Amino acid sequence: EVQLVESGGGFVQAGGSLRLTCATSGFAFADYVIGWFRQVPGKERGVVSCISEADDDTYYIDSVKGRFTISSDNAKNMVYLQMDNLKPEDTAVYYCAAEAIYRTRTSCPPTDARSWGRGTQVTVTS
Repeated sequence: EVQLVESGGGFVQAGGSLRLTCATSGFAFADYVIGWFRQVPGKERGVVSCISEADDDTYYIDSVKGRFTISSDNAKNMVYLQMDNLKPEDTAVYYCAAEAIYRTRTSCPPTDARSWGRGTQVTVTS
């Protein structure tokens, strides 16, 4: 069974940094794509960044390029999202998602991915 548990959220002032961690179990990184998504009240959950070990590929939405870095540690079964120079508009609940490679044509899990964590709140104050 695939399990994902996020941690590392919190309150931070604009310009500050946080590192989110997604602890994973139940699958091999080589067989899955893993992504970070975020959601604010009243809006749909959207992708932020993804990683595919099989394709040696990462993806970022334009608004976080140069500020966020996704990485993985295969030995620890962890995926990280280093978030620097945070802005108030980054405030959201951040979710980790994983999907088998054969179910997606990109390096990102689809929005209807089968495996999600419960999320961690990130709040950036101005």
